[in-house]
Amino acid sequence: MSPQELLAQYGPREAMEYDVVVVGAGPAGLSTAIRLKQQAQESGREISVCVLEKGSEPGAHILSGAIIDPRALGELIPDWAERGAPLTQKTTRDHFLFLSETGARATPNWLLPQCFHNEGNYIASLGMVTRWLAQQAEALGVEIFPGFAATEVLYDDKGAVRGVATGNMGLGKDGEPTAEFQLGMELRAKYTVFAEGSRGQLGRQLIAHFKLDEGRDPQSYAIGIKELWQAAPGKHEPGLVVHTAGWPLASDTYGGSFLYHAEDGKIAVGFVVGLDYKNPWLSPFEEFQRFKTHPAIRGYLEGGTRIAYGARSLTAGGLLSLPKTIFPGGVLVGCEAGFLNASRIKGSHAAIKTGMLAAEAIFAALGENRAHDELTAFPEAFEASWLHTELRQSKNFKQWFKKGRNFATLMTGIEQWLLPKLGIRNPPWTIHRQKPDHACLEPAAQHQKIDYPKPDGVLTFDRLSSVFLSSTIHDENQPSHLTLKDASVPVAVNLAQYAGPEARYCPAGVYEFVGEAGKERLQINFANCVHCKTCDIKDPTQNIVWTAPQGGGGPAYSAM
Repeated sequence: MSPQELLAQYGPREAMEYDVVVVGAGPAGLSTAIRLKQQAQESGREISVCVLEKGSEPGAHILSGAIIDPRALGELIPDWAERGAPLTQKTTRDHFLFLSETGARATPNWLLPQCFHNEGNYIASLGMVTRWLAQQAEALGVEIFPGFAATEVLYDDKGAVRGVATGNMGLGKDGEPTAEFQLGMELRAKYTVFAEGSRGQLGRQLIAHFKLDEGRDPQSYAIGIKELWQAAPGKHEPGLVVHTAGWPLASDTYGGSFLYHAEDGKIAVGFVVGLDYKNPWLSPFEEFQRFKTHPAIRGYLEGGTRIAYGARSLTAGGLLSLPKTIFPGGVLVGCEAGFLNASRIKGSHAAIKTGMLAAEAIFAALGENRAHDELTAFPEAFEASWLHTELRQSKNFKQWFKKGRNFATLMTGIEQWLLPKLGIRNPPWTIHRQKPDHACLEPAAQHQKIDYPKPDGVLTFDRLSSVFLSSTIHDENQPSHLTLKDASVPVAVNLAQYAGPEARYCPAGVYEFVGEAGKERLQINFANCVHCKTCDIKDPTQNIVWTAPQGGGGPAYSAM
């Protein structure tokens, strides 16, 4: 049955009214809720705030490197250290390597642009920080509903956003209601904050509906793949930050890696690949596995144990790709809009800051008895903030890589090392992006096939054993949350022209072509999905649509 038919038969939906509804219990959403409640407390006013989270708990779907710049957190909760925030491992040393297939060249620290310096920052689990933020929010009276995905935007009769509806529960694999069927609930608000993270389901719809990306550069994304290792004794240096560029990626492919030496002998190792790559034979997952075998990298991991795995897309287009962030009744914050600073490889500080700025604009509007209008104070405050200054300096960072890694390295040095020394923070030139990521993929016939080595089970692994470490669980008796607009396209177009890139760009083994030659079909193993959204972004025909599954399904990251 269609959603409309279900609503007609089982409706109407129950509804709850709030002043503010926040979609997504990540750093941006929780910071919005916290700041709203702080202002209400300071002024002696009552504001009702609810946060919806599609994961089984706050932090369950959060994955990041992560090195955290505490500037925004200090503005939100000045005494965060006294309150026990899980930021305890300070960074101690930066090490940046350019890799060839067998060698490594280190960059002297005095030559590193400021964006690659991490003094005063912390190596942390962003998932654990998110759980702590959720505790702070609940202590202030914020209502958090985990396991409830917002799947529909609600509009009033004037076209303004008036809230969201959660997904229906208890649908069987055939899409028909089971005995456990429950209609979703409407959560109505004077203002709705969308903080779903990169490539959010509702954020994508809102950008299209209100044409928020008109006049902006096409958005650009990357996939980040991460493993957490328990290092062998003597292989771990608390606070060490290692970044690399170069091998195994081609010179025209944006990407790089990180190894962050966290507390308790753990090393977070990750690999980022820009989703504007051209070669359909490329597999970000396999490139990551190859990377770990490099002589300059394997020494950190040998003798250790891989204990966790995950993957997530990053909204990496920067300031030039930032959509309009406001529309009647709502606002986009954090990675939903694309506030991540790709040059610094950091987004949590931006997420927290934008959540705070949005909260302050909403609080002022509520104080004037306004509702369902445009919060113009939010973009104005952003443009006057330190975050805008930071993002403006790195506005060209990713675009330079289309001209090759060497040229990109040179221009990054000029823009973020030389110009600041000359007192120029904003590069006086602007490089625009022309195409969305999916349009950058070229036919397989134009590229040489990449033969990746088989995993050894020691340093390198396959997808399925990796997904197991993500603790991903979906109820398989539900409709697939990965849908095709046209079921014929995967074979007729993607397989025929691009050699079936779905099977390679997915880091979780969700997509595979099965059947004899000439009789292939695409099999979707949706239960493996780690919610990275790469398929939704990189599918060359934009035929795959990612939607939230029922009931809190997905990964259950404990310390990622």
